[in-house]
Amino acid sequence: MTSIQNLREVAALFFKLGCIAFGGPAAHIAMMEDEVVQKRKWMTEQHFLDLIGATHLIPGPNSTEMTMHCGYERAGWKGLFAAGICFIFPAVMITGAFAWAYTRYGQLPEVEAFIYGIKPAVIAIILLAAFRLGKKAVKNNLLIILGLGTLVACLFGVNKMLALLGCGLAGVIWYFIIKNKNNPNVFAPILLFQLAPEIKISTLNIFFSFLKVGAILYGSGYVLFAYLDSELVANGWLTRPELLDAIAVGQITPGPVLSTATFIGWQMGGWQGALAATVGIFLPSFLFVYILNPIIPKLRQSKIISAFLDAVNVAAVALIVAVCMEMGQEILTDWRSILIAVVSILLVFRFQKINPVWIVMGGAVLGYLLRIL
Repeated sequence: MTSIQNLREVAALFFKLGCIAFGGPAAHIAMMEDEVVQKRKWMTEQHFLDLIGATHLIPGPNSTEMTMHCGYERAGWKGLFAAGICFIFPAVMITGAFAWAYTRYGQLPEVEAFIYGIKPAVIAIILLAAFRLGKKAVKNNLLIILGLGTLVACLFGVNKMLALLGCGLAGVIWYFIIKNKNNPNVFAPILLFQLAPEIKISTLNIFFSFLKVGAILYGSGYVLFAYLDSELVANGWLTRPELLDAIAVGQITPGPVLSTATFIGWQMGGWQGALAATVGIFLPSFLFVYILNPIIPKLRQSKIISAFLDAVNVAAVALIVAVCMEMGQEILTDWRSILIAVVSILLVFRFQKINPVWIVMGGAVLGYLLRIL
């Protein structure tokens, strides 16, 4: 393919995923793994794992940054921006529509009946991705132990970022124990950010507030709400009920959870505020991925960093499983949701090449039918 064709392919794929990728970062990555690794063979399973591990080590929304990595691999820096923008765009437009309706009518449209069955179906997609990635990530018995340890730590409430880094550090320590090295090279990237000063609320201030959050936000996009509570609610720029409604919007729209920034920005400053908040919160991710992606293969050539990445990769799979288990506790609360999850799991493991879109759509239809019975 020519570079133009590659770019079009990247744009079409991630626009599609942006329209149907419900379920949060773990589900998004599961769908990407199916499309990019299994179907299109853009990269190996190992490199995809390396990208996941590296993405967990930088600030920003993990799944959105993975789209940028995948786009870069297929079509260079233009693919990076095309993938990220196309993945974000549908969620931003849908969220913008919700924000307009909320401002005009003071409440959100009722959509629960249409998404009731999507969440249990998404659990099946996540489990299949964890199974596939786990087979590649688990290279020896030590990694099995590290992965299980990370899973247990996450389930007992240990911060997921700390668990991930701890697992990576343990992998490096074990490497030196085995190799008996005395002078390890130190690889410690340090990111420094100038926080925006608190000035009178304005479009520019909205931009800098969300830029600051996007530059220091680690882990799942759901951590965003804790940041926004301290950044916006505490300053009196947003009420807590408005923040809770913003969380609801993030749950019912496809694509990245961080598109919630569009909704909040609209409440703070109309469409200009929505644009400022959206650009501000996603801009750091584009820059981080642009800098990081080219050096990941070089990092893999280092035995020390390779040991770290192997441990981080298996920890990332453990995080996906932990998220899946946590989702299960919250979502599988009645026989209908359990039935949808079981049917979806049987389908994805029996027909592993089935397009996740059909699982999502099937879950939505089945959920709606079961709700009206």
